Amino acid sequence: MSRIPATFAALQAAGRKALIPFITAGDPDPAATVPLMHALVAGGADILELGVPFSDPMADGPTIQKSSERALKHGTGLRDVLAMVAEFRTSNSQTPVVLMGYANPIEAMGWDGFCAAAAGAGVDGVLTVDYPPEESAEFAAKCAAAGLDNIYLLAPTTPAARVEAVGRQARGFIYYVSLKGVTGAATLDLGEVAARLPAIRAATGLPVGVGFGIRDAETARQVGQVADAVVIGSRIVQEIESATPAERVERVRNFVAGVRAALDR
Repeated sequence: MSRIPATFAALQAAGRKALIPFITAGDPDPAATVPLMHALVAGGADILELGVPFSDPMADGPTIQKSSERALKHGTGLRDVLAMVAEFRTSNSQTPVVLMGYANPIEAMGWDGFCAAAAGAGVDGVLTVDYPPEESAEFAAKCAAAGLDNIYLLAPTTPAARVEAVGRQARGFIYYVSLKGVTGAATLDLGEVAARLPAIRAATGLPVGVGFGIRDAETARQVGQVADAVVIGSRIVQEIESATPAERVERVRNFVAGVRAALDR
């Protein structure tokens, strides 16, 4: 069973907002991923979003595209990512893990095989960018049967009918893309985010997380005033890319800790 609902319930009871950091599995090399996952938790992450490397990541900007390329150079595939989650679970049974990626690796494994393997590894949710609600009801049902939450993206351009469709089908939380573009592409418009969230909440009882364009602690704090969760990825990937092997774990933990402190103020 997914750990995501209980995590959000506990945060809500405490009057806190969820911090959901993203890293790409296998970047900069496969051995770094599990230590970085633990560093994110040590810094104050509530849910981990783990990117599955893919050759054509259409939703991602240059920073995360390059992280996928680095991971793919090491041959990191979906089964390797699941093995990383299983290793993480040997010492962390509480923190939810969401896989973020694209349909092709899942299709190659097969829906049934993927759902069984993901649940067995300790995955809690799946965000598949190119599975729109109109075409993924069967996949969503298989995820639900395996205890996996199927998470969908909504954007500033999403029409009301699709918001309602996502509200009916999604589980775990809704991921609202704060800008018209790819990850890390621009500075988000906080006013527009605040204006859009009430309509999304009217269509679903799920928490709403906001991501894309959140690059620092202060922006995360402002987003946290209107959203249930803050998702931050490209900036963390940049920290990993620019750090030496000896300092990357501490750099990532310290950055996340700064965001956590800002959210809790």
